Amino acid sequence: MVNEARQSPGEGNGQPDRFEGSSDAPLPLTPAEDRQWATIAHFGAILGCIPSAIIYYVYRSRGPFTAQESKEALNFTFPLTVLAVLLNLLSLIPVIGWVFAVLVVAIWIFLTVSGVKAGINANKSRPYRYPFNLRLFK
Repeated sequence: MVNEARQSPGEGNGQPDRFEGSSDAPLPLTPAEDRQWATIAHFGAILGCIPSAIIYYVYRSRGPFTAQESKEALNFTFPLTVLAVLLNLLSLIPVIGWVFAVLVVAIWIFLTVSGVKAGINANKSRPYRYPFNLRLFK
């Protein structure tokens, strides 16, 4: 048997040796997109900590304002979301469960109003700091 020399796909026919594709690194956000994702992170408080967590982990390396504001929103919404879930479970207790249900509604209203206030500031490109925030995520 004869061993034939193996050639790379582009070798000998004038084509480059490597194929060039797009970069693996995500593109940075434009200033408008950066402001938009920061705003959505705050407005997402109506759904708890899930929207701000997703935005923080997906977009934190793509835009500085989004990283800062989504982290702030995550730090604010995470403890309150955990508390709301626990209170929801406690609301299943007969006779006194209604007290916990009322507390869950109060937390949800507080999250919603605070998130809207923060989102309006973020939409105006102004950083927002929640007055009561644990800053768990650094």
